[in-house]
Formats: sequence, structure tokens, C-alpha cells
Amino acid sequence: MSERTFSIIKPDATRRNLTGKINAVIEDAGLRIVAQRRIRMNEAQAKKFYEVHAARPFYGELVEFMMSEPVVVQVLEGEGAVAKYREVMGATNPADAAPGTIRKLYAESVGENSVHGSDSQENAALEIAQFFTETDIVG
Repeated sequence: MSERTFSIIKPDATRRNLTGKINAVIEDAGLRIVAQRRIRMNEAQAKKFYEVHAARPFYGELVEFMMSEPVVVQVLEGEGAVAKYREVMGATNPADAAPGTIRKLYAESVGENSVHGSDSQENAALEIAQFFTETDIVG
């Protein structure tokens, strides 16, 4: 069944001009980019997006990192999009990521791992709604 997921191309990747290369990996995996916007995440957006990690010691650093450069927020669509994109991203630690995954190809470290993807359909819907309205998404 076709579903949607949310993706962020993170500051470490936009700084190195990798948006097109990452988009090619996404599209080659059979996912469609149905909405995309390059933004500079403000503090409120970054804090809200990562509020699940607010009690963790890396929260402040993560918020700062996400505000440090532009990011590209995306809505991806395809069969089993959430699971498919998680497979395409690869393991959080690029050293553990499978060959050909975005993180194996482009991530610099666990912290600067180039991309974020939703971990469930429920979170995908919430994350998409934080950055897009339904009229932004052209499937």
C-alpha cells in the first residue's frame, strides 16, 4: 500500500551540497518526492521537532546543529514508504550502515548522519504536518 513518510536532509549534507545526490538515492529506491522545501530551521521548530529527546544530554547540541545550516524537508511517497526509507537511509551509525545506503555513502558521524526519516506512520503524519500543509503536497 502506498504511504507517505517524512525526510530531512540535515545541515551536514546541505553544507556539502549533497541534496541532489541524496534525492537520486531516494528516487532510485522507488520513492517519489511529492513535496520538498529548503528551510532554515529556527529554534522553536528544532526544539519542537526533537522534543522527544529533550531530557537527553545531546538535546541542546542537536537543536543547535539543526539550526546551523539550511535543511531540506521532504514528503516521500511509495509502497511501505516508512520502512523503505529507513532501509534506504541505513543505520544511524554510518559504520554499521549497509553499502549503498545514504548514511554509508554520505554521513560523517553518528551525530552528522545526513538524513532523518520517520520511524512510524503515526510520526510521519505528525512530522509532515509540522512543515507542510496538504496543499503543499503534489502527489
